[in-house]
Amino acid sequence: MSAPPPVIILVEPQLAENIGAVARVMANFGLSELRMVRPRDGWPQERAWASASGANWPLDNAGIFPTLSEAIADLTHVLATTARPRETQLPILTPRQAAADLHGRVAANQRVGILFGGERAGLETADIALSQAIVTIPVDERFRSLNLAQAVALNAYEWRLGVDEGPRAAFALNMLPPADQASVLGLYEQLEAELEDAGFFHPPEKRPSMIRNLRVALGKANLTEQEVRTLRGVVTALSRGRGRVLAKLAAQKAAREAAATPEPESPVRD
Repeated sequence: MSAPPPVIILVEPQLAENIGAVARVMANFGLSELRMVRPRDGWPQERAWASASGANWPLDNAGIFPTLSEAIADLTHVLATTARPRETQLPILTPRQAAADLHGRVAANQRVGILFGGERAGLETADIALSQAIVTIPVDERFRSLNLAQAVALNAYEWRLGVDEGPRAAFALNMLPPADQASVLGLYEQLEAELEDAGFFHPPEKRPSMIRNLRVALGKANLTEQEVRTLRGVVTALSRGRGRVLAKLAAQKAAREAAATPEPESPVRD
């Protein structure tokens, strides 16, 4: 039996809105246990629930601790997130590497947690010294600042990929299988026949390469049966429309010719 997912630990968080945003992203990615060490404005704070947008359970059950040592006392492995080099000799991990490590530990029934510092200055070196590794997010050097919820979200997302990296089941309902090759070939042949009638394949010696290019382009679409039927309907509609246009043009030409033909003169009577 595996242990619960990682605990998210906020050390001296400052703004209630940021705490609520953290709860929201935790709920997004299947994390539920939130602990806080000395929140600046005390706890509870109503604005946190407002910012959580309904993700109330991490806030409802949040643990509040006077010291970081007490907050992590029951954990066997703790990671500290920071964007700045510190005076510690600890392994350095990206969120993806950290998530892989944490999944292995949770599977081995270890209780694990991830530390996040306050908005103003992040974790202190003394806090990091209580961890077993550092997690740093590979942001662009020109702007390394992330807000608290963003940092939690990136780590929680990487954790979630190890739980389920596929799309949600609801999306799979819209993923139809591709059409069989007989259906696709029928579309090719219909389209090519209509293009032949329209004089598209010119000059004639280029016909084989033009057909090949068309088939390659359509083949890349990996069409479903419904898409094949739709495209065949489009080709049919265009060909019928062309027939109606040609018939209309012929009728207009005949009408013009009839209008241009002078009527025979009446015989002159004495």
